[in-house]
Amino acid sequence: MHRVFIPLLLLALNTVAEAQGTFLRNFASDWSARATKTQAEQPKWAVPMFSPFPMLAQVYRADFIRQKTATGASNWNMGGGKGFNLIPFARTQVDIFVPGYMQRGDGERDGIGDMTLLGKYRFLSRPEKKGNYVVSAALSWNIPTGSHKNGTPSSVLTPTLLAGKGFGRLDLMTSLGGGLPTSGTATSGRTIHWNSVAQYRVGKFYYPQLEINSTSYLGGTRDGKTQVFLAPGLMVGRIPIRPTETQSRLGITLGVGFQTAATSFHTYNHAFAASARLVF
Repeated sequence: MHRVFIPLLLLALNTVAEAQGTFLRNFASDWSARATKTQAEQPKWAVPMFSPFPMLAQVYRADFIRQKTATGASNWNMGGGKGFNLIPFARTQVDIFVPGYMQRGDGERDGIGDMTLLGKYRFLSRPEKKGNYVVSAALSWNIPTGSHKNGTPSSVLTPTLLAGKGFGRLDLMTSLGGGLPTSGTATSGRTIHWNSVAQYRVGKFYYPQLEINSTSYLGGTRDGKTQVFLAPGLMVGRIPIRPTETQSRLGITLGVGFQTAATSFHTYNHAFAASARLVF
């Protein structure tokens, strides 16, 4: 009996494995094709270093940020609180940002930061030769997973409007959003975030840029204060990993940026950031 049963069992297991492999291949292929079609309907601008962006992207991103405080101490954020940007549906981006690791030089304890989930929907867009613009809206949820004061004390919801317009090799992006803590507003207050980016394409891969990052505080211990940072930077990419395969999405994008405080009030003096991104 076992001489018949064992071959039949092996055949069944092999059939199941082949079916699973086919399903996974088809799933990955359909996902990739959907992302390619969605991105073909928008401009091919580079994702900036610090600011939110109106385009839809599908990458895994890790940032490494060194902040210099007013006392001269250096704080490092390893990972930058970034992670996956995904395009699961047409016109839709879902982000899963894992906590970065905070290495503190200001006397506070090292530890992990917060986790963030984000959903973005693109309302309007046209590629470069058909209008060169994009308009989106996003909602992020900051989850207070930080240890030893390395995150926010409560969850924060941040609705944001994002838009961009291109003029040949030059593109301009802007975003306006508000941070709404779910509790503890008497101390933390609410925030308004306004970010603008001017970016210029040089050659095939280079995007020098200038960002203006502004945060205004409403309520809490910083009520009425505003901090503004100027941030020149350079993005390089997308550099294809398989250049001979025309259908391959795999590529690498690299970037650097330097924030400098432009207002008398600021929570840190300046910050240097480097970014590595795997496009898929």
